[in-house]
Amino acid sequence: MNWKQALADYRMYLKIERGLSENSIQNYTLDVLALQHFLKNEKIEESPENCSLDTVQKFIYETAKILSPHTQARRLSGLRSFFDYLIFESYRTNNPTDLIETPKLGRKLPDVLSLDEIKLMLNQIDLGHPQGHRNRAIVETLYGSGIRVSELTNLSLSNLFFEEDMIRVSGKGNKQRLVPMGSITKKYLEIYIKASRFHLKINPKDQDVVFLNRRGNRLTRQMIFTLIKQLAVKANIQKKVGPHTFRHSFATHLLENGADLRTIQILMGHESITTTEVYTHLDTQHLRSVVERFHPRAKF
Repeated sequence: MNWKQALADYRMYLKIERGLSENSIQNYTLDVLALQHFLKNEKIEESPENCSLDTVQKFIYETAKILSPHTQARRLSGLRSFFDYLIFESYRTNNPTDLIETPKLGRKLPDVLSLDEIKLMLNQIDLGHPQGHRNRAIVETLYGSGIRVSELTNLSLSNLFFEEDMIRVSGKGNKQRLVPMGSITKKYLEIYIKASRFHLKINPKDQDVVFLNRRGNRLTRQMIFTLIKQLAVKANIQKKVGPHTFRHSFATHLLENGADLRTIQILMGHESITTTEVYTHLDTQHLRSVVERFHPRAKF
């Protein structure tokens, strides 16, 4: 088996068996391509079936000189997945990454916007602009539901249940979940769909897509990133702000106002509660107030 065939089969496995998104598949592919490129440059003649621990260690060592610990860890995880696939398909009996230690990572807490900062960004949207109501609906949906940017761009009209005030979201691995539609999110979604989207000449293949550009095509992730960054600059917000910042803010504000972690986990579509637990580190003042209020030995 050569690298090209192995990678093509692996991509199909990730799509069909694991149900990953195209973005995730592309990231896994790049990890294997980086190893393949290293082998070519070093003139190492090893196939996917006999690629050795020594070779993978040399590759990791070389890339460690230019990559951050987080990127190193992600790349090692991608290679581990690839070799696990080869074992699964009986091309190998061992995984050369098993004995390679993952870089030690500090926990980086995400930036979170205050409610005033979110309002400030919303005030920068010109509702008189042809895409104004669309942009307002995008920000309100990101913050009001906590969905990922990829989930937003894939959101369909048939998954908006206005009578029930619910949104059906297709998340990672094509897993679906229901997220409540708040009254403000609902208001701006209805205004956009009825007043703005209705007048677009829509591409037939995107008829059911909620958020469209002025040509009637599905919005890309990059367009959403650009919109959010422009609003942050106009609002003079110094934090690093992107679509995911609204997701972090959604979860943090729920926690601050008394929501339990299990509920937040379900709303966010996190597979593990440990992923959700990062939000308990974001607001020490809130955590302190909870301890002072409920713990019998917290104060005299």
